[in-house]
Amino acid sequence: MKYCSECGSSVVLRVPEGEHLPRHVCPACHTVHYQNPKIVVGCVPVDEQGKILICKRAIEPRHGFWTIPAGFMENNESLEQGAARECYEEALAEVEMGSLLAIVNILHAQQVHVFFRARLLNNRYGAGPESLEVKLVDEEQIPWDEVAFASTEYALRVFLADRHAGQETYHMTSYERRGWRS
Repeated sequence: MKYCSECGSSVVLRVPEGEHLPRHVCPACHTVHYQNPKIVVGCVPVDEQGKILICKRAIEPRHGFWTIPAGFMENNESLEQGAARECYEEALAEVEMGSLLAIVNILHAQQVHVFFRARLLNNRYGAGPESLEVKLVDEEQIPWDEVAFASTEYALRVFLADRHAGQETYHMTSYERRGWRS
């Protein structure tokens, strides 16, 4: 950050009084600019036969790799609303949100990824503007070597493990290092 969004003056990086971390501070208007993690929301959409809806990315990062519908949360929406919106934007699919599946801390990217279980409301789906291809797959058809992100792989693996165990629990993990997959 170079300039204050309140008054346009140059900002400095320092520890404000009463704080313990360096922040961008405007010496002119004294505004402290906090930079906090971004929230990514997504879901594992499943049809009546238990097939999982996956999307091949048409955008960077990881163009041409597979993922589940997910993206940055918007203001004025809940986690579940954001996940459902992302599913529609990427896969043109309407879903009923289910239970919380996983929370993944992506420390090096300053992101928190939140995934839900979801049920497809009908068999209508297709490639949205951010997807090259969208398809339903059985567990054995998941292209594990072509999964875009470690958080996506984690969400799919815990989803499948829970399904095999006949349970719906939530899971948490963290990734500290850079790289698309662990």
